[in-house]
Amino acid sequence: MLEVPPGEVVVVHELADFQHERPVWRLYMLADVLGGLYEALSWHNVFPARDAYEAFCRETAWGALYFATSPTGPVSAERTALRLRALLRFWEPLQSARYLFKSLEEVLTLEELMRASCDWAMEAWCPGEEGSVLVRLESAAKRMARATREDSLEAILRQMPQALSLAGDLKHRDVVADPAFQRERLTALDPVSFEHVSGACTADLLEKLYDWDRQLGHQ
Repeated sequence: MLEVPPGEVVVVHELADFQHERPVWRLYMLADVLGGLYEALSWHNVFPARDAYEAFCRETAWGALYFATSPTGPVSAERTALRLRALLRFWEPLQSARYLFKSLEEVLTLEELMRASCDWAMEAWCPGEEGSVLVRLESAAKRMARATREDSLEAILRQMPQALSLAGDLKHRDVVADPAFQRERLTALDPVSFEHVSGACTADLLEKLYDWDRQLGHQ
């Protein structure tokens, strides 16, 4: 990977990139490499390739930043901890760049980028705690790494209101918004299914809310 000079702007999210002809650092295009790997494998047995690709990328500053800010698929608490810890190892050099995330209107510092992309991790795993973004991410990663199923369950329930605020067309909102209903459904998940949402990422929880809503419609 080429070194990005200090002060350069890095486009982290494709939504902030409307000038594809413009020479610019495009972090989000790491996903295209992963897509190319899948195609090369004809979409067979892709998970080992995905895991190896991520593990390699986490050993680089830009790969660590990509996987921390652009989580792919449902992500467990354990893997989220690995991603955040990888990012934190490169915190100082990554502060030298500026970032475009989901808007062309605002160029972000590293701290602002992580607040915009990983606020869910801090809210779910260290709610109400004071401190810098760096300190709170360190705390969140530490708790995720050692989380029990019950720890993850409580983190998920703390983050559910945020997920609900983004679900605009639920047909059974009163039911799926009930914490008792959420706890019951989460407790009933098999180990693999629970692991997929154990990181408490808002996007994963939003998907789960829609799944429950559809299931209620079929009862």
